[in-house]
Amino acid sequence: MNEIETKRISKFLSLILRHQPETIGLKLDENGWADVEELRERSAKKKVYFSLEELDEVVETNNKKRFAFNEDKTKIRASQGHSINIDLALEALQPPDFLYHGTAEANISSILEKGIEKRSRQHVHLSADRETATKVGMRHGKPIILTIRTGKMYEDGIAFYLSANGVWLTEFVDPKYISK
Repeated sequence: MNEIETKRISKFLSLILRHQPETIGLKLDENGWADVEELRERSAKKKVYFSLEELDEVVETNNKKRFAFNEDKTKIRASQGHSINIDLALEALQPPDFLYHGTAEANISSILEKGIEKRSRQHVHLSADRETATKVGMRHGKPIILTIRTGKMYEDGIAFYLSANGVWLTEFVDPKYISK
């Protein structure tokens, strides 16, 4: 499968598994899992075709590890980034002392005033390294990398979760924990 086709299927899966499963009439379970065969059948009705091998290739080669299979590969879900209400059944964990958030320069004044909000998503996404945060920030314009004092947040009783693809998740980041 070529890179263009892989990207097309990945974008389609993001739409369906993270935001709008109803687009193809798919029901996700409470933890965001979809039956692989049902996903393939309902996608085909919308003229989006992929084999099990192609789906496996998309999951394995996605550089952000956006999707995951269950152990026997009969179910698939997005690892994080949902705008629909699902329970990823993640265990609260102690984060490193510092994590990073990449954003566009245009958002800085609002963030420093109001904090980092989850908006339409279930969580705020934080990166373990500056390089990943920079890539995230570049998607929205000139990137600015914010350092988040997550160790202090955790001491103050704020919960953190680690998604299957290594993204740290939390509900909200108050401006007092943010530095440029």
